[in-house]
Amino acid sequence: MSTPTLTTATALWSAILFDLDGTITDSAPGITASLARTFETLGRPVPDAAELLAYVGPPLLDSFRERAGMSEEQAWEAINAYRADYNGSAIDTAVYPGVAGLLERIHAAGVPLALATSKPESVAVRILENFGLDRYFTVICGATDDESRSAKADVVAEAIRRLSAQGVDVSRTVMIGDRSYDAVGAAANGIPTILVEWGYGSPAEAVDAIGTVYSTDQLAKKLLG
Repeated sequence: MSTPTLTTATALWSAILFDLDGTITDSAPGITASLARTFETLGRPVPDAAELLAYVGPPLLDSFRERAGMSEEQAWEAINAYRADYNGSAIDTAVYPGVAGLLERIHAAGVPLALATSKPESVAVRILENFGLDRYFTVICGATDDESRSAKADVVAEAIRRLSAQGVDVSRTVMIGDRSYDAVGAAANGIPTILVEWGYGSPAEAVDAIGTVYSTDQLAKKLLG
């Protein structure tokens, strides 16, 4: 992780938060495959592809309880089975075209970047390091292993706290994500959200965002002018 050295008095935003899954990386294939194996391991019916995709984004503990109807104990059993399967292959994903270049441009412009993901922080760090993207981020924030911090609002709050602790101006911060969970979590902290259309959200989820973009070039214009 690094801190930008340039000052951008004319920047549209003083800090930018990025989601990971569906925003920086196309991680759904690996996540849904691990989820399918998790349900098989637990002796439960495997949800169809559309239902499995709905698990990508929100905190998994919540999804196991709310979508699969698991008890707290069953949800934790599922979380542990999923992690055992997924963590070994988490870096087998892909960065969306144009995203690495955009992160480099933002960093070069001197605008501090923070990752705010509901994925476990340790896994998120490994993924960014694997693709050499960690150097663009001032802060990398994710969920805790014990799920005490997993809700997007809590992750965003912690990312903002860490940025502020490093002297970053967070008065004009924006969130970049792909799901309504990103927008709602950011809004809980008084932060607007721009949703990317290349992720896993639906058009209906854009209602909580200040705008949507279909390309990294369009996003660059909204972030850097």
